[in-house]
Amino acid sequence: MKRILIVLTCLVMAAPVLAQSVGEKTGVNSAQGISPSTPDFVKQVAISDMFEIESNKIGENKGNAAQKSFAAEMVRDHTKTSAELKSLVSSGKVTAELPAAVASSHQSKLDKLKAKTGDDFVAEFNSIQVSAHKDAVSLFERYANGGDNAELKAWAGKTLPHLRHHLEMAQKLDDKK
Repeated sequence: MKRILIVLTCLVMAAPVLAQSVGEKTGVNSAQGISPSTPDFVKQVAISDMFEIESNKIGENKGNAAQKSFAAEMVRDHTKTSAELKSLVSSGKVTAELPAAVASSHQSKLDKLKAKTGDDFVAEFNSIQVSAHKDAVSLFERYANGGDNAELKAWAGKTLPHLRHHLEMAQKLDDKK
């Protein structure tokens, strides 16, 4: 009986830690406004940047004039934030692992985008950019407000206005099609 009580107590105490990691993967943290853990934040930012760079390279090649202009800026800006994040991790100021590739869900979006042409491409590209930037703004807001690493929290706060501007630009793409 004592062992069961000890195990149950440990599970109850571990639940918030487990929920945070699982929550970021499932979107629960975003819905509840919970700050991601530092490793989750770093992983999500790195994947987001890789996805933004790759999707916008496609946009530079296949998009209309407005999309090509937007895409060039996104490639430049997300390459910069990716380098800044890598620098924070490699300097030892942030302890986390950087993923080597986009998640499979992001890869399937890239594959779908590559297959589109004409108006279908325009609509898919615009939708992907708005969605990705909404997710990024949410992620950065939550970490900037409640992250547990001071250096990373400051960087998230400094980067957030640029991401909000990216979101505004992405939302205006539909006006220019």
